Amino acid sequence: MYNPPVLMPAQVRLVAAFPRPVDVAVAAARSCYSPQLVPPAKVAGEHLAEEEARQAALARRDKLAQSLYLAGHHTTFQHAHFLFAIEGVSRQFVWSFLHAHPFANSEQVSQRYVPVAEDAVYEPPTLPEKAKAEYQSTVAHLHAAYRQLVEALSPIAEAELLARFPTWKRHPERLARQTQRKAQEVARAVLPLATLTSLYHTISCLTLFRYRRLCAQADVPEETRGVVGAMVAEALRWDPTLEKLFQEPIALEETPEYRCFLEFHSASPQPAAFREEFDRQLGGLSSRLMSWGQRNQEAVAAAVRTVLGVTEAQLPTTEAIRLVLDPSRNTLLGEELNLTTLSKLSRALHHAHYTFAKKLSHAADSQDQRHRMTPAARPLLWAVVDEEPDVVVPKLVQHAGGKALSLFEDAVSRAWEGAQKLLRAGASREHALYLLPNALAIRFVESADLLNLHHKHRMRLCYNAQEEIWQASWEEAEQIAAVDPEIGRFLLPPCAVRKAAGKSPICPEGDRFCGIPVWRLQRKDYRRLI
Repeated sequence: MYNPPVLMPAQVRLVAAFPRPVDVAVAAARSCYSPQLVPPAKVAGEHLAEEEARQAALARRDKLAQSLYLAGHHTTFQHAHFLFAIEGVSRQFVWSFLHAHPFANSEQVSQRYVPVAEDAVYEPPTLPEKAKAEYQSTVAHLHAAYRQLVEALSPIAEAELLARFPTWKRHPERLARQTQRKAQEVARAVLPLATLTSLYHTISCLTLFRYRRLCAQADVPEETRGVVGAMVAEALRWDPTLEKLFQEPIALEETPEYRCFLEFHSASPQPAAFREEFDRQLGGLSSRLMSWGQRNQEAVAAAVRTVLGVTEAQLPTTEAIRLVLDPSRNTLLGEELNLTTLSKLSRALHHAHYTFAKKLSHAADSQDQRHRMTPAARPLLWAVVDEEPDVVVPKLVQHAGGKALSLFEDAVSRAWEGAQKLLRAGASREHALYLLPNALAIRFVESADLLNLHHKHRMRLCYNAQEEIWQASWEEAEQIAAVDPEIGRFLLPPCAVRKAAGKSPICPEGDRFCGIPVWRLQRKDYRRLI
């Protein structure tokens, strides 16, 4: 039986699981070559009376399961899923591993709306003894700054809310609750990446195989090995027959990222030069359009005509794009459910593509990566972080200035100072990164087809979206409109889409309405602070 390494205090529980994962995988494979569906019970030989015959059936099952696995016929292992409750893991681990790929689903405790407790911090079990005092001192400083920043930001947050909702003066409890939430949403920028989180996390059996194989990788190899080990142990308790299929993890030193890190950063590391070059290319934006299909509009129009079986003379490009992107014509865009992947007409949007260079804070990118169908190449933090503070300053902090800005800058300096002291005390890069704040700047390259980008913009152009993601989405929509105007005009927030589609109520947020009828504005006139 596999015994996971005890490297961290995470609690991993298997909440629900698909029955008989291996039996189902083999039954699915055998059904491809059978006139009838093969039941999982038959794969396990449960229909056989003699024990010897049942054992022979199990041997055949195991042999076929291993054959399927080694041959790469892995779709059969996607049928079985596992739902894990995961507690006591760092935000850094979730960003670096659990949410860094598209084949999972999570619901995570929100730092935007839930106050963070002082003791909700991950401390690496392998942290050198002489580094522990500095680690704990830095964490304590950052948590104190978080609470002070909430207090310092509350007056300006309240003023901004009252500017939108003057009647809230008559509802002091609601005003106080929303003010607190807005202040702590911004103040979380100074919380360390070591801050603990909890989440429900659902993956397929195939994804769990992949987790096990590649759990020893930067930036958080120790914590990742511990969490994945616990997930594997839970899965094996559910179905011990899975043990024969799990491969040993690839060693950290054998991963391509680690080899490249040694090649480029051992002798002459230049993270500052990389950051300067990247920021220069951004030109002051948080998201700059790098490349796009030179005939995006024509490609979408051709796909629409193909779906409908009409000629260009019958359906010119501009009208074809309107048929698929104008919510008054394609009313599925106004549905609460995202139905576009199931709609033949809407799937024409897959054929336009855009790539952006982006810079967000670690906290904002942790939300941005939840849009799994707009994949990105995110940085190896070991390679891009050095002794110089490198953060994204929240707009509300900039706007407040004074004490709030001083608190923020002091916390950032203290975080980098603590990280450098840890390294000098013999701690690893993994340990040091935990002390850096949520405001840490993440530079990455993100691509999307128009179908999935349209859905993302429809969600993130809402004024209730996180500040930085809203700003990036607005910049992206404006740049797309500049190169593909017939497409860009239809990149709109949910309220504007629903209004055009004739849906009611226009704002789908209910009592979370932002207070501004954005559907009446032109996109160039969108403005928001909080």
